[in-house]
Amino acid sequence: MGDSVKYLLGEDRIPKAWYNLVADLPEPPPPPLHPGTGKPIGPDDLAPIFPMAVIAQEVSTERWIEIPDPVRETYRLWRPSPLIRARRLEQALDTPAKIFFKYEGVSPAGSHKPNTAVAQAFYNKQEGVKRLSTETGAGQWGSSLAFAGALFGLEVEVYMVKVSYQQKPYRRALMETYGARCIPSPSPLTASGRAILEKFPDSTGSLGIAISEAVEVAAQRDDTKYALGSVLNHVLLHQTVIGEEAMLQMADADAEPDVVIGCAGGGSNFAGLAFPYLREKLAGRSRARVVAVEPASCPTMTQGRYAYDFGDTGHLTPLVKMHTLGSSFVPPGFHAGGLRYHGMAPLVSHVLHLGLIEAKAYAQTECFAAAVQLARAEGIVPAPESSHAVKAAVDEALRCKREGKSETILFNLSGHGHFDMQAYTDYFSGNLKDVPFDRAALERALAELPVVA
Repeated sequence: MGDSVKYLLGEDRIPKAWYNLVADLPEPPPPPLHPGTGKPIGPDDLAPIFPMAVIAQEVSTERWIEIPDPVRETYRLWRPSPLIRARRLEQALDTPAKIFFKYEGVSPAGSHKPNTAVAQAFYNKQEGVKRLSTETGAGQWGSSLAFAGALFGLEVEVYMVKVSYQQKPYRRALMETYGARCIPSPSPLTASGRAILEKFPDSTGSLGIAISEAVEVAAQRDDTKYALGSVLNHVLLHQTVIGEEAMLQMADADAEPDVVIGCAGGGSNFAGLAFPYLREKLAGRSRARVVAVEPASCPTMTQGRYAYDFGDTGHLTPLVKMHTLGSSFVPPGFHAGGLRYHGMAPLVSHVLHLGLIEAKAYAQTECFAAAVQLARAEGIVPAPESSHAVKAAVDEALRCKREGKSETILFNLSGHGHFDMQAYTDYFSGNLKDVPFDRAALERALAELPVVA
C-alpha cells in the first residue's frame, strides 16, 4: 500500500478522501450517452436530477476526492467498521485458508449504504434542495437515505419494489421511523408506474421500474433531486471508504488477501471493497483475484450483454454501457431484493470487460445455506444479498482445502439480515425455492436494446 493511501487515511483510520478508480484504469470507461442525440452527455444534462457537486464527482478523473468534514464527522457514528477474522468458520470448514470479512452491518441502517446516502444528502442540502426521491430494492438503500435525510433535514420519498415492499415490512417501518414516505412500485402516482400497471396489473416491480418513478418525480419539481444507491460512478466512489479501511486493518493483521469478494447487484458494495485493491493490482502491489458474485436468477454479468442500455424501465435515464439483461427484464421475486437490477455499474462492467475481475452466480438456497453456516459459526446473520459473498468465500475456502493451499480470503459482509428473517423462516421451512429467470423474457429484453452507432 502506497504512502499516499496511509496519509489520506489519517491517524483515526476513517478515510479523509474517496478513491476514484477512473484515474488509474488502462482504458477510460465508455461515456454515458444522451438517449436523443446519441452524443456524450454533459453536466447540464444531469442538472435537473442531481446537485452539481455530485455531477462533478460523477464525471471526475481525479484520483482522490476529499470527504467534507460534516460527512466524515457523521461517518464517526459507525466508522471505521470492523474487520473480523472468521476463525470459527475456518474451523467448521476445516480449511487451511484464512477468512476475513469487513462488516458493514454496524451502520445505523444496517448496511454499507449510508456511506453514500450521507454524502448525497449533504451535497443536496448544501445546494438548497428540500426533497429527495429514490428507489429501493430490499430496503437497505431506502432506509439509509431516510436516515441521512433525517440528519440533514430533507424530506425523502422512496419507491420500493413491490415484491420487497410486501416481503420486508420492517424495512418499510424503519424508513417511516426515520421520517420517509415509502411507496410500493409500480405505483399509480407517476406516469411511469401507471404505464406499467396498465400493461401488467399484477407486476411485482423491479429496480428499473422504481428508478423510473423516482427520476420522474425529481425531474418534475424544482425543490426535489434524485438520489441513487448504486450503479453510478459517484456512488461507487463514496463506498471506497470500505476498501481503504480494510487495507489498513489487514496490514494490522499482517495479512494480504489472495482473493477479494463482494456481492454485486448494482455494484456499490463490491466496488467499495474491490476498487482500492484494483488500484494496488494495477500498480503491481497486489496479485489478488477479485470476484463479484451475483444471483443466478438475475445474472447480469454472467448471462447479460455488455452494451449501451437505459438504467431504468421507463427510459428516462441516459444510456450507459454496462452488462445488462435489458431494461424491460423483470427478475423473479427472490429474497435478495437489492440484487434484482437488470444492469451492472458501468465501472464494474468495464473492469470485468478488461479482465480485471471475475464474476460468479449462485442460486439463493445455496447462499442461504452458507449464510446459516456463517451465523452459527460467527454469530452474525447476513442479509440475503450479502449471503452471496459468504457463499463465494466458503467455496474459495473449500477449494483451498482440496488444493492444500493456505490462501487469505477477504469478503465484504455488506449488511445484516435482522429485517429479513422471513426469508430465513422460508428457508428453514423448505418454502424458499430457486426460481430460474425466464429465458424467453431475457431474449426479448435483449432484443430491445437501443441501437448505438
